[in-house]
Amino acid sequence: MALFYGGTVLFVLATPITALCGRRALLANVHGWIRWHRLIVWLTLGITCRFENRPPPGQYLYAGKHHAMIETFELALELGDPVIVLKRELAQIPLWGWAAQRYGMIVADREASAPALRQMIRDAKAARETGRSVLIFPEGTRVAAGDAPPLKSGFAGLYRALELPVVPIAIDSGRLWPRTGAKRCGVVTFRFADPIPPGLSREDVEARTHEAINALQSHDSGHR
Repeated sequence: MALFYGGTVLFVLATPITALCGRRALLANVHGWIRWHRLIVWLTLGITCRFENRPPPGQYLYAGKHHAMIETFELALELGDPVIVLKRELAQIPLWGWAAQRYGMIVADREASAPALRQMIRDAKAARETGRSVLIFPEGTRVAAGDAPPLKSGFAGLYRALELPVVPIAIDSGRLWPRTGAKRCGVVTFRFADPIPPGLSREDVEARTHEAINALQSHDSGHR
């Protein structure tokens, strides 16, 4: 973490400059930061990533399992510049929060108030019009390996409003990168499920998405 955050300072300080130079320069700065994280994770922890069953090119609502910070970095790079739904607390970090919103993050309120949900949906629709996919972690926060809480209501709202196929992503980072305790070396698997078409009922899309993002959880729970 010392190495990563030391390098992060340089990328964050460069953000106002790259933002003034246009989106391509800002994106290059963001991707450089993510690759710095990937390098440090490999060198210090011995953790690498494997991506299975990538979907065909297109615009999607991606819904990922969330165990650790590694998936937020890796998916931002691997999904081709998605707009990411992040919690409000992160957006309030000085300078970093400003940089995240310049990149195109969507701020979510954990309290799920009606005005906050409406604003999130407006922001997501604006992102859709730019041609970018949207990435959400529908459980709302990081969870321990083996845990499978219900999805937050904001996911169904985005699904209905965006009218995009959902691609669930099962991730098993929790067995190597627990929220507390020591990390272990190994390979994190990102498994993309088949796209779920738009237009389904809330109960149906939530059930199918919940099952798909937890497809690796029985494997995780055996390593707890």
